Amino acid sequence: MAEQTFTKEQLAQYDGKDGRKPYVAIDGIVYDMSNIGPWQGGEHHGHVAGRDLSAEIDSAPHKRIVIAHLTVVGKYIG
Repeated sequence: MAEQTFTKEQLAQYDGKDGRKPYVAIDGIVYDMSNIGPWQGGEHHGHVAGRDLSAEIDSAPHKRIVIAHLTVVGKYIG
C-alpha cells in the first residue's frame, strides 16, 4: 500500500471536529492524535488539529519526546 500524502488543504480536513479525526503534521510526517485524550475535540493547549505544527512543537512542554508515541498516517507535502 502506498504511503498516504497530505497537502495543506487535505490535512485541514482532519481538524478533530464533528467526528473527524485530529491529525497534525510535524517535520513532514502526519500523525493521528485520535488516541491522545487532550486532543479530543481537535485542540490542545491552543494548538489546532489539521495543521502543520512543526514550528510549535519545540515550545510545547513535552517537546519532541511525544512524537515517538504517535501513530504515523502519512507524509505532509504542504
